[in-house]
Amino acid sequence: MPIKLENVGIAVRDLEAAISFFTDLGLTVLGRGTVSGEWTDTAVGLDGNHAKIAVLQTPDGQGRLELFEYIHPEAIETRPARPHDIGMHRIAFSVDDIDEALATAARHGCHPLRGVATYEDTYKLTYVRGPSGILVMLAQDLKKN
Repeated sequence: MPIKLENVGIAVRDLEAAISFFTDLGLTVLGRGTVSGEWTDTAVGLDGNHAKIAVLQTPDGQGRLELFEYIHPEAIETRPARPHDIGMHRIAFSVDDIDEALATAARHGCHPLRGVATYEDTYKLTYVRGPSGILVMLAQDLKKN
């Protein structure tokens, strides 16, 4: 059976802030809208499901991110995931220039959890806490340059 990753979906507190963060990192918005009705109730498993959504794509056209802000039922705040929590963990992006990506993240109030590490002179990488507490890994391939 062939299988293809379609997208990664993330519920956010503020859709506009999340779109701004990810588009500033280089993703583009493919579409926006709202979803509701019986089909979403069935697919998602929530009665009265109603959400604002946006689908974003990476510049290479391979990765897609679906962001959704719940209108109903009311979104439930949870503590932000930590790197060692079980379950959905983080989203990772390759970047050409990690310093530039971090400067972009900083304009959104997002900073490394601890710092930038270098792995075997191959990658520079870090985790930042993005909008709505999303863990975002940024990695620069040092062998690419």
